[in-house]
Amino acid sequence: MSGFPRGPEGHRARKRFGQNFLVDPEAIASIIGALDLAAGDAVIEIGPGRGALSFPLAVRPSALTLVEIDRDLAGWLREERTRRGLSYEVIEADALSVDLVALAAGRRFKVVGNLPYNISTPLLFHLLDASVAVERIVVMLQKEVVERMAAVPGGRSWGRLSVMLQARCRVEPLFEVPPQAFRPVPAVDSAVVRLWPRADAPEPARWARLARVTRVAFSARRKQLGNTLKPLFDASVLEDLGIDRTRRPETLSVAEYLALADRLAEAPGELTLPGPAE
Repeated sequence: MSGFPRGPEGHRARKRFGQNFLVDPEAIASIIGALDLAAGDAVIEIGPGRGALSFPLAVRPSALTLVEIDRDLAGWLREERTRRGLSYEVIEADALSVDLVALAAGRRFKVVGNLPYNISTPLLFHLLDASVAVERIVVMLQKEVVERMAAVPGGRSWGRLSVMLQARCRVEPLFEVPPQAFRPVPAVDSAVVRLWPRADAPEPARWARLARVTRVAFSARRKQLGNTLKPLFDASVLEDLGIDRTRRPETLSVAEYLALADRLAEAPGELTLPGPAE
């Protein structure tokens, strides 16, 4: 692993950016393989860091754009592009502020990245907000987050994040990556997941209503739904939908939550995305 690029002279991983650089060749190859690249594909990499994924991707016949928040790394990646004779664009920006659809310039694109774990959930939803142009997403996240993303109703990991994500995409866990695959070594296990945006994903207004229902439901996940959802629904709504009022939030499916969202008569209010702990 000593042969991997070290980045700019004197550069150290910055905790505020959640930097842990992937250096495991097998994991790198597997992540790139999961993109299933074809000639001419447009690829956006979030958080390229020291180029572990970027440089192998740049030798393929695809259009590659790197979004890097670290000013020193962004400059170094431009220097390495020239030095290595590679072709890619570097955007120095916080990925949360980038208009990915505009960046794609009318093309459908694939997304890849070792996402900073401290902002992984907002980033996921930002990516899915661009789902009209996204073909697939292959990202590395904290293992616990991937387990919640791919959970099933009734399980311990099923929660608001599970419902919200699965309403908008198909979640496919791929493989785990141990801490030793990174420099510096993180204190958590990681996993790679592939997301396929759904053609029938809820439109923004319906998704906002779903966000409101799940926020209220999972605010007290040990309580019965008949009590938890009182601020939103009369008990007759649950009865009409065939949902037993004594059930708890973690037992309802995505379809049942969408049915509840459809019964919200009032305006959805401000959309609040689920945070990492939800």
